[in-house]
Amino acid sequence: MLRYGIIGTSSITDNFIDAATNTNDYKLHSIYSRKLGTAKEFGQIYGENIAYFDNLDLFLQDENLDVVYVASPNGVHFAQTKAALKAKKHVIVEKPAFSNPKEMQEIIQTARDNGVYFFEAIRNIHDKNFPIVKDALIDKEIWGASMHFAKYSSKMDAYLNDEEPNIFSIKFSGGALMDLGVYLIYPAIYLFGVPKNVTYIPTLLKTGVDGYGVGVLDYGKFKVTFENGKMNDSYNKSEIYLADGTLEISDISNLGGAVLKLRGQAERDLGIIAQKNNMVDEAKVFAKIIQDKDDKAFEKWAQLAKEVNQVMYDLRKSAGITFAADEE
Repeated sequence: MLRYGIIGTSSITDNFIDAATNTNDYKLHSIYSRKLGTAKEFGQIYGENIAYFDNLDLFLQDENLDVVYVASPNGVHFAQTKAALKAKKHVIVEKPAFSNPKEMQEIIQTARDNGVYFFEAIRNIHDKNFPIVKDALIDKEIWGASMHFAKYSSKMDAYLNDEEPNIFSIKFSGGALMDLGVYLIYPAIYLFGVPKNVTYIPTLLKTGVDGYGVGVLDYGKFKVTFENGKMNDSYNKSEIYLADGTLEISDISNLGGAVLKLRGQAERDLGIIAQKNNMVDEAKVFAKIIQDKDDKAFEKWAQLAKEVNQVMYDLRKSAGITFAADEE
């Protein structure tokens, strides 16, 4: 049983705790917050034998702590993850893990140097149903793809009232591409590899980050277009275009279903049903790698995380979006 601690007390952390509990591989051990009262208030529903900290160093020095789950604002992921890895704790970091390639490479190397693992918590790639999508493309000639994920942010109203929520802040590496586009870039690179060129055209907010944007991943023989937004809702399905038809995916961020539509043939439902909590599968994957001490699997996922991070960075740069972390 892996004893884990959490950094970050948002609703996504509740989802991860539920997922971790359902794997039977983890036990919630401790909670860190800058304010001790916040940590205790968050953790009170999860039992009595939980340690609470408002000092990050003391939190990480706990010898009974095996894994740290980081779900703090994007801009502080790097410092917290690096500190945890140097304390020889495995780390699961919510997407998007880090602001730029420099941070990503340093984290991967820090994990290697300390004999522990880092994982980016990108749920759709680790969903047990995702291989069904990948298998449907075997021996298929790809002609292109269009991917969509836009959802009106719960923080948008605060922004419209002249506030600056972390998710819309340059300082905290926010914006639509980072928060939602990552769910599109990951499957694109996992399925098709690293593109030759990328372009991103955003709708910029006054804070300097993107509230909405469309992009192109150029693979030479075909192109993948994508749309992401936090100032609007999109109900479009994602599609992968084939020489002999189309693979239609409902809610690619959550794998809500997939239908293969080949010309001249009856439509074939691939039997994918959205899971109640699709963070369970990623938690299982990470636990197995840790328990098996599977360096090869760690390197595989670290390489994919590195490729995605580079493409995200290149997309931002093509749009002139610069984070505070890029200048450090």
